[in-house]
Amino acid sequence: MAATDDTRPSLMAHSAILALGMAATVGTALGFQHIGGYIPCALCLLQREPYYWGIPVALGALATAAFRLPPAVTRGLIAVVGIMMVIGAGMGIYHSGVEWGFWEGPATCSTTANGMTTSAANLLNDLNTIKGPSCTEAALRVLGLSFAGWNVIASLALAAFAFRSALTRRG
Repeated sequence: MAATDDTRPSLMAHSAILALGMAATVGTALGFQHIGGYIPCALCLLQREPYYWGIPVALGALATAAFRLPPAVTRGLIAVVGIMMVIGAGMGIYHSGVEWGFWEGPATCSTTANGMTTSAANLLNDLNTIKGPSCTEAALRVLGLSFAGWNVIASLALAAFAFRSALTRRG
């Protein structure tokens, strides 16, 4: 089935919006880490993975639309992004449950965050001894939600947009 004139630009726009939305979400997390000084726990880092994988897939969807591949290919890639975002939401729900004490977190989550020295002589030793904060304590809550909770909302919004984009036949 050949793409209509209004389908390809719509798929291109939707792919670009998905890539930008995921980049903004993970970029915000990285900003809180590198600018705000919030050290991520092991589960926080794990929740970023669907974004790190999803952004290139969304850009691939954009490329398939730009290079005039069949719209089904672009829609399929967009659906894959949606699946990745559902997985990201599941990770966020799990992490939120750990923070609220609904269930146990993984044993790999440490219980303390050691400070890092600025001494160049101790830098390599510090890299081996510094542990992230405990996954059971939210570093910050905004409107009652931790970073994990906000990730659930962002992931579900992006997943809904991706699935709607993948299933929409015309712009």
